[in-house]
Amino acid sequence: MKKTIFALFCLSVLSSVSSFAFQGDLDQGIYELNRGAFKAAINEFEPLVAQEYSPAQYQMALIYLNGYGVKKDPNKAFELLSLAASQNHPDALFSLSLMYSDGVIVKKDLKTAFALMERAAIRDSVAAQFNLGVMYFNGTGTYKDYPKAARWYETAAKQNYALAQFNLALMYFEGLGVEKSVEMSFVWNIIAASNGYENAGKSRDMDSLKLSNVEIAQAREKADRLYQQIIEQAELKAKQ
Repeated sequence: MKKTIFALFCLSVLSSVSSFAFQGDLDQGIYELNRGAFKAAINEFEPLVAQEYSPAQYQMALIYLNGYGVKKDPNKAFELLSLAASQNHPDALFSLSLMYSDGVIVKKDLKTAFALMERAAIRDSVAAQFNLGVMYFNGTGTYKDYPKAARWYETAAKQNYALAQFNLALMYFEGLGVEKSVEMSFVWNIIAASNGYENAGKSRDMDSLKLSNVEIAQAREKADRLYQQIIEQAELKAKQ
């Protein structure tokens, strides 16, 4: 038993070392990609793809999808996204979900789109968390479930995703999936507006018409505290 545990530990260490080594090449590839040096980026990514490194598979999928330095090849992009998604790469799962939702590159399949979006959301893709909330709200690929929609909006909102903050405010305003609260609608609209979402500013002003001056002052204090917590959490996450 001890030998088995030791062997597994060794494999874990080797895997960590490999991932660390790959990360440097991946970062260089992303740097080249961002500055428009597509061939140089591809030269960094392709050896990693050969090693089945999912972040590189995802980056190469984007290259084929957009035709960066290569001829556009949506089918190749789909293949690479599928490979990365099979390793639970969050962004690949999210992108693949959108493909199944749109039904352009692959046959439209909303149930598969939902399943992929859920996997991405569980793995902390904020965009997926928001989209999963939308899918629960509309019953896309699943049943309508306002409480679950609200919970996923809140999960993304607390990671400073403005659209989720705005949608969560709407849920509070209408009392969908949460207890109706104009105050909490006001709070989340303040935060979403602080993140530059224009419609939230308009909704915030509408909310204020339904609140007393005392309630507005209390809600602003609550919004300030919550927003500060969100920013601090984001900074902490960025350091990890």
